[in-house]
Amino acid sequence: MSLRGLSPRFWVAAGIVAFVVLVGVLGPLILRTDPDTTVGGLYDKPQCCGKLLLGTDNEGQSVLINLVYGTRTSLIVGLIAGLIATAIGLFVGLVSGYRGGWIDDVLSAITNVGLAIPAIVVIILVSVSLPKRNIYTLAVVIGLTAWFWVARSVRAQSSSVREREHIDVAKLSGAGFWSILARDVLPYLLSYVVMAAVLQISSAILFESTLSLLGLGPGDATSLGTMLYWAIAWGSVRTGAWWAFVPPTLMLTLIVFGLLLLQSSLNEVFNPRLRRGRAARRRMVTQVTEPETVGAAGLLTGTEPR
Repeated sequence: MSLRGLSPRFWVAAGIVAFVVLVGVLGPLILRTDPDTTVGGLYDKPQCCGKLLLGTDNEGQSVLINLVYGTRTSLIVGLIAGLIATAIGLFVGLVSGYRGGWIDDVLSAITNVGLAIPAIVVIILVSVSLPKRNIYTLAVVIGLTAWFWVARSVRAQSSSVREREHIDVAKLSGAGFWSILARDVLPYLLSYVVMAAVLQISSAILFESTLSLLGLGPGDATSLGTMLYWAIAWGSVRTGAWWAFVPPTLMLTLIVFGLLLLQSSLNEVFNPRLRRGRAARRRMVTQVTEPETVGAAGLLTGTEPR
C-alpha cells in the first residue's frame, strides 16, 4: 500500500493527529509535574513562559499541565472505547451478514433496537449508576453502547461479499465458518473497518467530554471535558478568564476535526483508483492549460506559437 499521490487533505489530517498524539504522549514526560499541584492563585493570567504559559485554573493549577494530561486521558478513553465498539460491531455484523437466517433476524433486531435509542442517553444512565467512575470504566461503558451502527454497516457489506465466487470456492475446499469469515470475508471489509474505528474513536472522545460536562466524568484523572466542567462551574466565562476554557475547547476541536478529516481521506489510502484518477485529471488540466499559456506568451511577445 503506497502513500504516494495522496491528497493534501490526508497529510493535513495526519499531521494534526500526530501533533495531538505527541502532546498527549510526550507532554507528561516533558513537564513531569502532577496536574493537581498548586502553582499559583485563582485564575492567574498567562505568563510568557514556563508552566504558567496558559495561566492557572480555579484551584491555582497550571492550565498547560492539565491540558497535556487531559489530552492524554481523552485519547485513552477514545482509543479503548473506539476499539471495543468497532470489535463488537465487526463481530456482530460479520456473523449476521454472512450467516443469515434466524441468526441474522435476531442480531438485526438487537441492532435496530440499539439504533433506535440514542447512545448518549444510555451512556448517561449507565454512568449515573456506576459506584465509581474512572477512565477505564467510562471507556468500557461507551464502547459497549456505541457499536450498533458499525454492526449494521458491516452486515450490509458482508452479506454482499458472501455471494461472490471465492466464497463458494472456500466452501468447496472444506473451509469452516470462522475460517471463511477471517480469510475470505474480513479482508474485503478491512478498509471500511479502519475508517469506522477512526470515527468511533472521535465519537467516544465527544461522549466522554459530554459526560464530563454533566459532572459524570472520570474521578481519578483530568480530561478535556472535566477542564471545561470546572471552568464553567467556577464562572471563568463570566469573569473573563478565557485561558481556563479556550485551550481545552481548541484542543478538543482539533482532535475531533483531525480524526474526522483523517476518516474522510482514508479512502484514498485503500483505493488506489482514486489517486490515479486525481493524477490523471491533474495531467489533463496541465495539458489543456499549457497551449493556452504558450499562446498568451506569443501574443505578448508578438510571435506566433509553434
